[in-house]
Amino acid sequence: MRRSTRYQCEDRRVIGDWAMASGWTIEPLTSPDEIDEILAVERSSFANPWTREMYLAELDHPGMSFLYVARDPHRRVIGFCSFWRVLDEFHINNLAVDPARRRLGVARALLTRVLRDGVQMGARRATLEVRRSNDAARQLYAHFGFSVAGVRRNYYTSPVEDALVLWCERIGNAI
Repeated sequence: MRRSTRYQCEDRRVIGDWAMASGWTIEPLTSPDEIDEILAVERSSFANPWTREMYLAELDHPGMSFLYVARDPHRRVIGFCSFWRVLDEFHINNLAVDPARRRLGVARALLTRVLRDGVQMGARRATLEVRRSNDAARQLYAHFGFSVAGVRRNYYTSPVEDALVLWCERIGNAI
């Protein structure tokens, strides 16, 4: 029996993986029609947001580039995660949640889903960059076994800040 590609979060606590949720779903984005909703979350989350063209280009590379969205019960996008699969590695490009929905487990749910699907796609490890000052994100990634492997000096702008390069060497153990 094939598992659904949608992951339903109900009003209950799921042991080990989830914080309290409120009926939202996580699923791959397959249509460019909802890019505006992703851009709204992006703009509220990052000083230098990706553009519409960048996200459209991501959708042009199925099998390598992926975009998952978290939706509320009304099907509005409340968070997203974009990532690339390159051989046996995942590169997480962006993970963001609407500021009004933070600290509810949405980011953890997105990352859990991405890493689970990554394992099913044959990925063994994952990487990402995070602002040195983003303690909340660093704690989230540490929960999944990501650790600092390097620093990209002055990687971010507005404000200028170093990026920490994080790796999770065994994503199968992280979920």
